[in-house]
Amino acid sequence: MFRAALPASHALPPWLGHALNTQRGPVPWSAVVRGALAAGPLLIAALAAGRADLGVVAAIAAMLAGINDRPGSRRTSVRRIGVPALAGAAGLLAGTYAGLHLGAVVLTLVLTGLGLVAGGVSAVGPVASATGTQLLVGSAVGAGMPLPGPAWQSVPAFLAGAGWLLLLRLALPTPASLAGDRRLDFRFDGERAAVADVYEAVAALLDAVGTADAVPRRAALTAALDHAQDALAGPRLRRRASTAAERRLHARYAAALPLGEAATALAWAGRTVPARAAEGPRRLAAAVRAGTHAGPLPAPSRTDPALRALDDALLHAADAFDRGRGVDLHTRRRSPRALAGAVLGAGGREYGLRAGLCFGASAAIAQALHHGHWYGSHQHWYWLPATAVFLVKPDLGPLASRVLCRAAGTVLGALLFAGFAAVLPRPEGLVALVAVGGALVSVAARHFAAQTTVVTVLVLALVMVGGEPQASAGRIGETLLACAIVLVVGHLPLPGQRGAGIRAGLDAADAAAQAYLGHVLSESGDRATRWTLRREAYRTLAAARAAVARAAAELPALARHSEGADGIAAVLERLVDTTTACAVHLDDTGRLTPRHTERLAALRDELAERRGRCLQTRDA
Repeated sequence: MFRAALPASHALPPWLGHALNTQRGPVPWSAVVRGALAAGPLLIAALAAGRADLGVVAAIAAMLAGINDRPGSRRTSVRRIGVPALAGAAGLLAGTYAGLHLGAVVLTLVLTGLGLVAGGVSAVGPVASATGTQLLVGSAVGAGMPLPGPAWQSVPAFLAGAGWLLLLRLALPTPASLAGDRRLDFRFDGERAAVADVYEAVAALLDAVGTADAVPRRAALTAALDHAQDALAGPRLRRRASTAAERRLHARYAAALPLGEAATALAWAGRTVPARAAEGPRRLAAAVRAGTHAGPLPAPSRTDPALRALDDALLHAADAFDRGRGVDLHTRRRSPRALAGAVLGAGGREYGLRAGLCFGASAAIAQALHHGHWYGSHQHWYWLPATAVFLVKPDLGPLASRVLCRAAGTVLGALLFAGFAAVLPRPEGLVALVAVGGALVSVAARHFAAQTTVVTVLVLALVMVGGEPQASAGRIGETLLACAIVLVVGHLPLPGQRGAGIRAGLDAADAAAQAYLGHVLSESGDRATRWTLRREAYRTLAAARAAVARAAAELPALARHSEGADGIAAVLERLVDTTTACAVHLDDTGRLTPRHTERLAALRDELAERRGRCLQTRDA
């Protein structure tokens, strides 16, 4: 992320600063190619068959699948793209039949109920959030964009569009897998890149030990481990890894866990380490990317427990790289009870209620405007509720920021499309515009306003191909209305305490940290369980910190409900780091030093104090 440098006295408000931030990184050329080959060819095939209406539905599904086409392994994309697509098809079916057979009032109640359910489900995690979003978008399109022909035909078309993008994701090799002399199995290039990034992150943390960069480097290591864990957790035909390449990647991921543990312990100690300490992890990263053996590794110093742990971890990694076998530790185990707790808990209820209100209110207003002929020649009312669905999503950033980005992106996209529509031939020019828009979706995902601009142009081109007249002005008005609805609902006082999602995230992080600490202090020799608990502790902590950062960047009326949460998260982070240092020291000496025990006691006291202070502030 970056932000233009400003003097401290002229610092931007957090919500505005967030709106101006964007992500950096290389262009995802593979995703660009997939996007260009998705919606455009589907539309061409539908036009050739004389069913432009079904082509529009398939292209919309491909566009939504392209939004979920993120970096990672191929098998992970099956869940990331496929599960939301199934939910979108279900929403399309429900919305279509509800729109045909229910009156406006009952239809609004049904859509509100779907919003409540989808909002609660979205609290589980990123895939669940995308699933809830596509469920609501599908139902809005089904109810508000009636198509000619039997209603059931749109569902297979939707599934075909998403399935086509998923097929491209699974079948097309990436340039990295074809580069060099070695032709690697391209099916696992996402997993290889994710595991190699873990070793690079370990090396970067070792370079930063004893400096101010150690804390962000440790956070980057957590992010790399999370990504690798997800990449290796995709669906398999068999319970265990079934190929030599797959088994080798699992072993190399498992070998990275003790390296990360030792590096974290060194960062906690705060003493600089020899420069050669980072050379071993970097050579391992190169071996993962090239699909080769580890080769000779430089031996680090063994002058204290953490350095000895690093040396032992390097030896273990070299052995695992050569043998290609290791413990399968990638799976993140979440019980049905925990998932239900996320949906029905305070965070799920809060988001579900706001999503239901926004979706239901926008659907009711859209229908009222439609039946009152406020839209003129515009016959479809899906845009307003579909826009509200994306605006109400808290994982897209602070409320004011995403409203500002959505409004700006829609205005720019609608104006761009009006210019294109005036000069492009139909339908050939519009089909080319759809193909270009599909290619740009993955690049535009770096910023919500840019993504909104691309999606607006793409959707307006699609619906015009389907026979709808140019409606840029109407889309701008509907988007601004949706922004107003979401802003109002977002600031409404609702039953229960405000900021329930943040507290639920902190509670989950606290529980995971305490479970990890309890296992370490029990001096259990089960390292596999310890590493699993450590992963869950850092993962839930990272999710909590992200939620806290988003809440702190809200407008002051909302940001005040997160006061003190960042301090609790910081203490939990220090507690987990200290627990890791204790684990490494116990492995080496069998006992803790007074520095470890005193630090644990102080952190526990500080955590209790901060929690009590937050409760007092909230009650006041």
